Amino acid sequence: MKNRGNPETASIDVTSMGNAIIDVLWQGPESCIQDYDLNKGAMTLIDEDRAEFLTGVMDESKLMVSGGSAGNTAVGLAGLGARSAYVGKVKNDALGQAFKDSITQTGAQFDVAFSTEGPATARSLIFVTPDGQRTMNTFLGASTRLAPSDIDEALIASSAVTYMEGYLWDQPEAKDAFRLAVQIAHNNGRLIALSLSDPFCVDRWRSEFLAMIEAGMIDIIFANQDELKSLYQTDDLVEARNRARADNVQMVALTMGYEGSLIIVSGAEDICVPVVEVVKRVDTTGAGDLYAAGFLYGFTQGETLETCGHYGSRAAAAVIQRVGARMEKDDLRAVRAA
Repeated sequence: MKNRGNPETASIDVTSMGNAIIDVLWQGPESCIQDYDLNKGAMTLIDEDRAEFLTGVMDESKLMVSGGSAGNTAVGLAGLGARSAYVGKVKNDALGQAFKDSITQTGAQFDVAFSTEGPATARSLIFVTPDGQRTMNTFLGASTRLAPSDIDEALIASSAVTYMEGYLWDQPEAKDAFRLAVQIAHNNGRLIALSLSDPFCVDRWRSEFLAMIEAGMIDIIFANQDELKSLYQTDDLVEARNRARADNVQMVALTMGYEGSLIIVSGAEDICVPVVEVVKRVDTTGAGDLYAAGFLYGFTQGETLETCGHYGSRAAAAVIQRVGARMEKDDLRAVRAA
């Protein structure tokens, strides 16, 4: 893949754009899924009352950290040494300030103005069961207020890649912000990457995602097997892969769990990347987000696509061996190891 967004002329390697959310993680028993009527392994949107209830059932062992899918990617990129920026919306409340402090302390740039009215800063309540699976219940709050006025044209124009999460598509103004970012990026020779985010997200917006792909708005797709099959409405992964290869997108980075990942490039052979073995799967929160961080780090540093895949796999493997979606310093060194 020759076009990498001209990183040599960029001042930012990757700008990640998504719902700015405080993650609240709790390791609970398997019984909590049934007790609290949770949709295991999925992301469910909830209202403020439901958010208050679920927060209340978590005990003091819960962990709070800035997150959101693209936020996790931005932090991972910064930790790896990339020039990373983040675009998302929080309110001028305690959680909003905590989010900004948390993300900027990692080295990621975050300059979007706080909202001064409307709902509180968003939170994602993540129940982690003993099998390492994460069940997310998300109150979107102020994150839904992201609008075209929050898009800094100079930032997007100077970012080699702008990476956006599919969850943004749930709000009309965020859609407009998304489209504006695409226009700015492509007008300046930069690339757009889209994470499909979740099979249910794909179900909601399949026709619009496919229309964007057909229109050439998306250069790189990040997806897991279920998301890609949902996009093309098939239970056959081979069919989904073939349709992705024939579609109007330059590359698909497909994660396949225990089978590793597959880099599908238009007009070239698929690249198979083996899984990185782990001692214990503690928490799969952010595995896809950190795969994207590792991959995009290598991509903007000029590494081969196979090496990019290895970086992504190592980052994902590191993060699932602990609670939360952030890597430790030793993990970061291991990702970049030869």
